[in-house]
Amino acid sequence: MIYDKETWRGWWYWAGTALTVLCSMTVVLAVPATPNAQRGPMSAFTLTPLNATKLDGYLGDKLALCLERRIKAEDVDGLVEPFRHREERNLWHTEFWGKWMLAAVPAYEYSGDKALYEQIRSSSLAMMATQSADGYIGNYPDDGRLKGWDIWGRKYTLLGLMGYYDLSKDPQALQAACRLADLCIKELGPGAEVNIAKTGMHHGMASCSILEPIVRLYRRTREERYLEMARHIIACIEGPDGPQLIKKGLAGVPVGERFPLPEKWWSWYNGQKSYEMMSCYQGMLEMYEELGEERLLRACDLVAKDIIATEINIAGSGASCECWYYGKKWQTEPAMHMQETCVTVTWMKFCQTLLRLTGDVTYAEELEKTTYNAFLASLNPDVSSFSKYCPLEGIRGAGVGQCGMTINCCIANGPRGFFMLPEAAVMSNAGELAVNLYEDLQAQATLKDGLDVALAISGNYPANNRVCIAVTPSAKATWSLLLRIPAWSAVTSVTINGAALDGVNAGSYCRIERAWQVGDVVELVFDFSCRVAELNRCLALQRGPLVLARDARFNDGDIDAAVLVPGDQRLELATTADAATAAGVWQAFTTKLVNDLNAEGPAGGPQQIHFCDYASAGNTWTAASRYRVWLRKGLRVTIGEHLR
Repeated sequence: MIYDKETWRGWWYWAGTALTVLCSMTVVLAVPATPNAQRGPMSAFTLTPLNATKLDGYLGDKLALCLERRIKAEDVDGLVEPFRHREERNLWHTEFWGKWMLAAVPAYEYSGDKALYEQIRSSSLAMMATQSADGYIGNYPDDGRLKGWDIWGRKYTLLGLMGYYDLSKDPQALQAACRLADLCIKELGPGAEVNIAKTGMHHGMASCSILEPIVRLYRRTREERYLEMARHIIACIEGPDGPQLIKKGLAGVPVGERFPLPEKWWSWYNGQKSYEMMSCYQGMLEMYEELGEERLLRACDLVAKDIIATEINIAGSGASCECWYYGKKWQTEPAMHMQETCVTVTWMKFCQTLLRLTGDVTYAEELEKTTYNAFLASLNPDVSSFSKYCPLEGIRGAGVGQCGMTINCCIANGPRGFFMLPEAAVMSNAGELAVNLYEDLQAQATLKDGLDVALAISGNYPANNRVCIAVTPSAKATWSLLLRIPAWSAVTSVTINGAALDGVNAGSYCRIERAWQVGDVVELVFDFSCRVAELNRCLALQRGPLVLARDARFNDGDIDAAVLVPGDQRLELATTADAATAAGVWQAFTTKLVNDLNAEGPAGGPQQIHFCDYASAGNTWTAASRYRVWLRKGLRVTIGEHLR
């Protein structure tokens, strides 16, 4: 049975119609990309615990490098040091420790690394030792509090303290978080003289994003004052001085035109800041989980769909100068400070949460696209650092240190992205397992009645297009396996124990309900044909989930030259071993394009041109690997193309 996406959106998501399939034989259902809202405040899926999934493929290798060379290598005491000096009035030193914790805590949960745990413990104790008698943890003097990035920094400190509490159950950590939150309530809560939406930067969104840890603190303590504070923050957001994120989200106001461009870009008046805006919406999703207010979920879902439609580029991220700018339609043009890594990682988290809450396969699609392109492109080859900006052409680099330190916001934030992936690769609920990513991995989940199911995925995806999933339940039982069928795969074959299934449709979950038993094997073969995207008289090549790029290291002509696709033929990609000659290149291909529009005779015909995966392009962080995704498309006047 296959249902139109929009039919389901109106019928199932908002009306709450239940679908039950009762059949003793195997049932295959293409589940469209729509949320499962009849669950109310309950989530559609549960994340897989980090200690129950291990990534074995390329992502797993990079994750392991990130753990050793970025997370564990951090001078964590150096991140605590600014808290010992209350001299700041403008900058954001105090975000770095919390961001490190947001990667270090899940990294420990994933790896069980005892040395990392000691880093987490010692730095948390050092942080708590900086707390004032009134509960303040930060680096602003008494007369400078609530200004600049003070509240933003407190947000990350709260998240870090709760992360340590969740690991250690040390009551000191929760008490320290409560004391800091109580100070925020005193200064900014109901009845306070200061409106939180009028503090800090970017129309108050930086300060108001403290909503997320306030809700999380309520979840851990069940103290009503934190829920009241969360409601107060939302009221301030929606007030006349606030960014009105719910109202504008429900009204369909595009994120790129929420406010007029300000005279001063880095100021309270700039309400287009993408990272801070998504951080506030993330807090609203936390609030939805507690209260079940549908308007919060609906606003976030609508906003995310608008971001996909108007801002997210071919590589899965967006923003220029860290702000929304209708970047999807302008992505073929070079832009200032394009695709900040903080934006990329925050977008990944937003998609992961919406996927978990709604079951909408769209967000799994976006998570894959961002992971294999924009996110991996932000790494340097040994994963000891992350780029600050990641354009679709040019040269990448780490960016400058911030706040007088060697670290910057993106180096601090980048590692968080890795540990969203083991949680989201396989999700579950009482009677379903959903496979969202096809990276080589091993995962285990528990379904209803205590049924344990282990999945082992192999195939070296996305280098190869054939994936094998070995299913090992603890007992023979009937439940459903949901396989994400990528929208980019025009034709996908699915077999169970060699028997082919029908009803497999791109852009949906293929739902297989049957009595599963030990030894069952599912195989998928995806369509990895070369796809050519066209926009603004430019073209870009894609293979599977990967965006491809030209790179100067291949030395096969001017990478900025206009090109022509020979005739109207379909491009064919050939895998090449030339990657061995370009250090750090993961996947490399060749195809035939007309690359010199001035050449005559045979020299003017199609030539073998090299491409590599966008994540590898430019990863020397020098001009030696200058790269380009979007290629200018030349005119073919002999067939009247200039008249079209």
